[in-house]
Amino acid sequence: MSIAIIFNHKDPAPWKKELEKNLPDTLVEIYPDITDKQQVEFILCWKPMPGLLAEFPEVKVIQSVGASADHILNTQRLKPEVIISRIVDQNLSIDMFEYLLAIILVKLKNMEQYAADKKNKVWKPAAYKGIADTTITVLGLGQIGGYVGQKLAQMNFNVKGWSASEKSIDGITSFHGHEGFQEAVKEADFLINLLPLTTETKDIIGYNSLTLLRKGATLINAGRGEHLVEKDLIDLLDAEHLSAAYLDVFRTEPLPDHHPFWQHPKIFITPHIASITKIHSAALLVADNYKRLSNKQQLLYTVLPNKGY
Repeated sequence: MSIAIIFNHKDPAPWKKELEKNLPDTLVEIYPDITDKQQVEFILCWKPMPGLLAEFPEVKVIQSVGASADHILNTQRLKPEVIISRIVDQNLSIDMFEYLLAIILVKLKNMEQYAADKKNKVWKPAAYKGIADTTITVLGLGQIGGYVGQKLAQMNFNVKGWSASEKSIDGITSFHGHEGFQEAVKEADFLINLLPLTTETKDIIGYNSLTLLRKGATLINAGRGEHLVEKDLIDLLDAEHLSAAYLDVFRTEPLPDHHPFWQHPKIFITPHIASITKIHSAALLVADNYKRLSNKQQLLYTVLPNKGY
């Protein structure tokens, strides 16, 4: 039994080193340099090319190196008995909160405008809102979204949240299901998307949802690029219904050179760095799951394919 690492746009070498340290008696190889694909029963992957995992007929576990598994579920045809697992790490929640808080405070206190004014030598104080007067809606109240919402509420933001199923989280006014979506989004100053990608959430952020936001609102998308209807975002920015969009995820990554997001003055781009898996701590989880597979024990943080998370 061996482990294959299959990464797209991510360096596999540090992961191989950490896994070999934690599993010294296990063969760990990096695709495409696999000695015997028949021996691979555990695959560690990130955004594998469509259909690629079918090359490994004996695979029993597909381990995502991120908090999501949609990059596996939406691109691979797997046997029903194959187990899919993901990374759950408190560091991911902390990093996401810090990323979002930085954006919110920069936007709330007009720092973008002052940076532009400095270039043009413009001295023009602008009105600003305080935390207690600001409403934030978080889409997705899983481990990361729930943590983010609670931390923002503790800072005295007015926090609303939406999830597919009912949640009860201190400090967050929670909504769920199709009926609750509009109430969750309505009149928010910031819309933060942290949803998993499923057939139900694809294209969920479009004209109908964005127009419910308060005029001048800001979108922050750190979920998946497929959640966002790109043309609707650009139209509402141009119409000044939205004041800005901060995007960390995209339908195609890296974002193509010709994409209109690069040129739009109200769209701010980060290269999928909002919350990056820490190799050292995540490798301990991966090694644990490998040992659980070897010992025929239940794996940690498995994904339900019918739900997508």
